[in-house]
Amino acid sequence: MTEKMFVSVFRSTRRDETYLYVRRGKDWNELPESLREIFGKPAPALDLVLTPDRRLARTTGKEVLEAIAEKDYYLQLPEKADSYIVAFKEKLRDFGA
Repeated sequence: MTEKMFVSVFRSTRRDETYLYVRRGKDWNELPESLREIFGKPAPALDLVLTPDRRLARTTGKEVLEAIAEKDYYLQLPEKADSYIVAFKEKLRDFGA
């Protein structure tokens, strides 16, 4: 895991309170197709320098950096476990995302 990384955060246009963290400059088309289809058109939310010790609203910098290193993205879902979130996660799993 890197010490720090410049990260872009995008808001989903299809799902409220759903955000995608990626390495800044990451080509959207390089992400899994199933993720892109479910997420919808990405709306830029913010760019930031992320370090492992940085605290975020629902996670830690370390968790985000590890996910980006492993699969090129970190998907943040709403805290409330509505049925659509379960379906969203299952669809991602089914497509190998």
